[in-house]
Amino acid sequence: MPQRSSFAKSRGFLRNRARVGLQRSRNSVVPALQMTVCAVGAYAFAEYVLGHQGPLFAATAALISLGFSREPRTRRVLEVGVGCTLGITVGEILLTLLGNGLIQAAVVLFVSVMLARFLDRGVIFTTQLGLQSLLVVLLPAPDGGVFTRSVDAIVGGVFALLVTMLAPRDPRREPKSNIRELLNELSAVLRQCSEAIAKSDSTIAWHALVRARNTQPQLDTLARSVRDAREVARISPAYRRYLAELGDLRGSIGYLDLAVRNSRVFARRTTSAINHASLNDDAIENVAEILTDTADAVDILARALGGGESGDARLRHLRQARNELAVVGSRLHPAALGITDLQGDALIMLFRPLVVDLLESTGLTHEEAIGYLSEV
Repeated sequence: MPQRSSFAKSRGFLRNRARVGLQRSRNSVVPALQMTVCAVGAYAFAEYVLGHQGPLFAATAALISLGFSREPRTRRVLEVGVGCTLGITVGEILLTLLGNGLIQAAVVLFVSVMLARFLDRGVIFTTQLGLQSLLVVLLPAPDGGVFTRSVDAIVGGVFALLVTMLAPRDPRREPKSNIRELLNELSAVLRQCSEAIAKSDSTIAWHALVRARNTQPQLDTLARSVRDAREVARISPAYRRYLAELGDLRGSIGYLDLAVRNSRVFARRTTSAINHASLNDDAIENVAEILTDTADAVDILARALGGGESGDARLRHLRQARNELAVVGSRLHPAALGITDLQGDALIMLFRPLVVDLLESTGLTHEEAIGYLSEV
């Protein structure tokens, strides 16, 4: 029995790995084609147009510069491309001055790494500069004279930059996916808080707090993906029209960051309110309903900010989310919710800033968002 169980687990593990691998391969077809065209194109240009013999560094620089990430990054392309070119140039200069040999190779590598650390703190930049300069010293010199390989590296970097400019995927795809995942997590946190209050179970509220704290990597990834998407949109003629939409997304992210941070404070206060039995039966029902309604509004906001729609459909969902949140805001008064305890009052007062943050993420100003709240 134990052996049969172990065999079944191994078979399940291998089947899962195969499924994940096939999915990853399907998602990588377009980037792989871009890398192939870029590397072969740079090699062909250096060989047939410039007349270089075996321009390996053109293909290498193009391939490394473009990289294999979810989206071509302008900074990555420039960083790696410059690193490759500069490394080859430094290697050729030192090769001319010092000659061939292992000792010369060690000197070249050391000088290249120190120069890279002086110019840029990026690990990729340092690695590429050192590696390319080392290869220049160790590999036989090509026909065509000094700095032929430097020209090849420049060709590869330019081809990678052209591919990044002319053939990127829709730059909105990754940030929209990230913002949708973040809002789904925020909705789940609010629903867990609602369940915790409805069941008077502080353990569920604590789980909501842990879940809210675990969203920080998502927030960091989201901010980075929007920045990278704006880079691509700025240099790509095909997607420059999305700059305004990406700017709106960047503005919304700041408010969503605040909303998520406030959800952590609220979840922690919910745990305390439950432990101190601060809510009577009417308040429990009302507050749980408020939280569920807010989670529903966040789901609509996720469709507006993270969906594939644009134009009128996106604006319609934004208005719907704003209206749902406005209704929630109008009910956020402790007395209206049947709260008679000081800790219950504090719980609602902590929830009000979260709703304001969500309202601002729909495009309202701070004054407009506050205007939707019930006066206290």
